[in-house]
Amino acid sequence: MSRRLRVLVVDDEVELATVVASYFEHEGYLVETAVDGPTAVEKARNGKPDLIVLDLMLPGFDGIEICRQVRTFSDAYILMLTARDEEVDKIVGFAVGADDYLVKPFSPRELIARSKAILRRPRSHGEEGRVEISTALHFGDLTIDPASHLVVVGKNPIELTRTEFDLLEIMVESPKNIFSRRQLLELVWGGDWYGEIHVVDVHVGHLRKKLSDAGMPDTTIRTVRGVGYGMEMQ
Repeated sequence: MSRRLRVLVVDDEVELATVVASYFEHEGYLVETAVDGPTAVEKARNGKPDLIVLDLMLPGFDGIEICRQVRTFSDAYILMLTARDEEVDKIVGFAVGADDYLVKPFSPRELIARSKAILRRPRSHGEEGRVEISTALHFGDLTIDPASHLVVVGKNPIELTRTEFDLLEIMVESPKNIFSRRQLLELVWGGDWYGEIHVVDVHVGHLRKKLSDAGMPDTTIRTVRGVGYGMEMQ
């Protein structure tokens, strides 16, 4: 029998957190709740959830800071919740490692559908106990090692989120290809992705900046208008 997945619901509205937790419990998940930033980080560290449903506005410190701290020790999927539908919130949330974004008010059906879509994404490190055999990929001064999840430009390592790593690995594996947003969504997020297609743009933009900061040319990842993204052949 497969392991029951764990969900951490973080919201300072106790009643809402309880209701959201009940949605997941009904679907068979093991659920914990937290109502502030410090408690959320502690439960994420000790409880090792597979998914964190994270409100943006919280006491202690906000969802952005929680996301930033959690990403230092966990690759749990993170679905951020907010009462605001502002582009800057999405960009900041994705930049610190969120996987998806949902605006309040939301329907239970949409929340569960989004969550299941996220959880169906393969983890980059593979299943626990599984040995992966892989070969390092090279593109100019860029080296990607899928087994160790290591990315290096020259001798400089780059810290990437799981999503950024997956996007880069796919494009470097097929450097002559131009991938549409839809293709990247299917390859990285899964064919049944339920969220916004432009989440790809945010992650590619952040990935492009990290590569540039490490010494790669600004054009390492190129945009083909009306088509999508690919590697700029040297």
